Amino acid sequence: MYRIIKTDGRAKRGELVTVHGTIQTPVFMNVGTVAAIKGAVSSPDLECIGTQVELCNTYHLHVRPGDEIVRACGGLHRFMNWNKPILTDSGGFQVFSLAGLRKIKEEGVSFHSHVDGRLIFMGPEESMRIQSNLGSTIAMAFDECPPSTAEKDYIRKSVDRTTRWLERCKAEMDRLNALPDTVNPSQMLFGINQGGIYEDIRIEHAKRIAELDLPGYAVGGLAVGESHEEMYRILDAVVPYLPKEKPVYLMGVGTPANILEGVSRGVDFFDCVYPTRNGRHGHAYTNRGRLNLKNERYKTDERPIEEGCDCPACRNHSRAYIRHLLTAGEMLGLRLMVLHNLRFYNRMMEEIRDAIEAGRYEAYKQEKLAGFALGAED
Repeated sequence: MYRIIKTDGRAKRGELVTVHGTIQTPVFMNVGTVAAIKGAVSSPDLECIGTQVELCNTYHLHVRPGDEIVRACGGLHRFMNWNKPILTDSGGFQVFSLAGLRKIKEEGVSFHSHVDGRLIFMGPEESMRIQSNLGSTIAMAFDECPPSTAEKDYIRKSVDRTTRWLERCKAEMDRLNALPDTVNPSQMLFGINQGGIYEDIRIEHAKRIAELDLPGYAVGGLAVGESHEEMYRILDAVVPYLPKEKPVYLMGVGTPANILEGVSRGVDFFDCVYPTRNGRHGHAYTNRGRLNLKNERYKTDERPIEEGCDCPACRNHSRAYIRHLLTAGEMLGLRLMVLHNLRFYNRMMEEIRDAIEAGRYEAYKQEKLAGFALGAED
């Protein structure tokens, strides 16, 4: 069950009650694609940095280790030793972005694994069965994510197929949740809005999928090559047509600025690999923008990455030490950077929720954006 606690303009402060705990929104989901956060970050680590939801990927876990193995180990929560909510992406984006040669039919998609080349077929029912085996808290519908540059006629046909697939996903999930031996009989299904950068297709699709009365809805197919302005334009157009009493998830987004703008437009859920990927490359997020810790200017800098940060890196180590670890290729350096960046994102979401409750979200957003513009290289 989702309820809105407070609104401030279009920004929403809410909570989603699930079988694995209550999610305070807006929320940033920490991305553990293969049931692990890249950078040697464990489930107890995630507890320490305020993580509410971990996102894992259906396609990758189906390929390796295999969803049947995860099921045999008691589902993802037991497998990972994580007792809070997990959202599993359906695998649709990976099928269309990683698989190379593929054949799309009404039944689903045939493609070759990017790991060992074996032929795999995945459609709505297969994606739901895999996610049921994983036992995630929230399962995403199987959809096609066409490139933003695709012709409008193709986008329209693709969206129509995605709608038909969503109906099949719902029917299959209802069946799976009713089975006596299902891992998580309370698994939720979120539908996905598609339509490229075409407002009319997006709005029409939002109206159609809203009729299915799902527990939540995502906006997919953005942050895939279009400009930030185009993304914001689509959010302005489509979010008002998604059910107001349901959470809205903006898939694969994004930078801190993207998140601040998304919240302004009514988005509740976010996910992105930026904080972990950039951390592994030596880039730290701060309230004054990104800082490149590999820069030579930090080789004797005894300050933490950011004054006042309560992450394990900033509480215990200097910029100079972390820079040394990064340049020496030590895994500890990557781990500390990832922990810092994820804590930065999680703390920003806490601040966002507080600002909405206080009725000063727009002022908070402007203050935060102004700080990012100052530049962290001091």
